[in-house]
Amino acid sequence: MPHRLFSKPPARLRAIATAALLAMLVLPAALPAAELDISVEIPRLNVSEYHRPYVAMWLERPDHSVAANLAVWYDVEMKAGEGSKWLKDMRQWWRRSGRSTPMPVDGVSGATRPAGQHQLRFNDAKGPLKGLPPGKYELVIEAAREVGGREVVSVPITWPGSSPQQLKAKGTSELGQVRVSITP
Repeated sequence: MPHRLFSKPPARLRAIATAALLAMLVLPAALPAAELDISVEIPRLNVSEYHRPYVAMWLERPDHSVAANLAVWYDVEMKAGEGSKWLKDMRQWWRRSGRSTPMPVDGVSGATRPAGQHQLRFNDAKGPLKGLPPGKYELVIEAAREVGGREVVSVPITWPGSSPQQLKAKGTSELGQVRVSITP
C-alpha cells in the first residue's frame, strides 16, 4: 500500500477548522478597555515628626455623590484594625463615602505609601470602573497626615471620552503633582 505524505483531514476536523475560521471573520474583535492612569506624588516634608499620609481617591458625579472609590491608603497593619480609626481624618471622603464603606475593600484599600511618585491604573473591564457610565466626573484625591495637614486636589475628567486626555493638578503641601491620563 503506497504511503501518502499529505492526506485529507477527517470530516470532523475540517468542520471544526471551518467553524473557527468563520467565527474569526464574523465576530467582532474584543474592544480594548478604556483606561484611567493616575500618577500621584507624595512629597517628602522636612518636618521633625514625619508620618505617611492616609490617602483616598474617588470619582464624584456632578452632584458630589461618589461614583467609584479608586484607592484608600491607610495603616492596614495595625492590630485589630486600629488603622481604620483615623480614616475619618480624610473628612471629605469620609462624609461622602468612607463612613458607609466597610474596610478593607479588596482592590481598593491598601497600605500607606512612602514619599515619591505612585502609579495607579484602572480600566472599565474590571475593578471599580467596571460598569461606570460615560459622563463628566471629578477625580478627587484627599490626603491627611498625623501631626500634619490635610489637602484635597481634584481634576475634572470625562469618562471614557472620545479622545485621549492628559490632565494635571498640583497640591501645595500634602500632595504634589497629580497627572491623569485617560485612553478611551
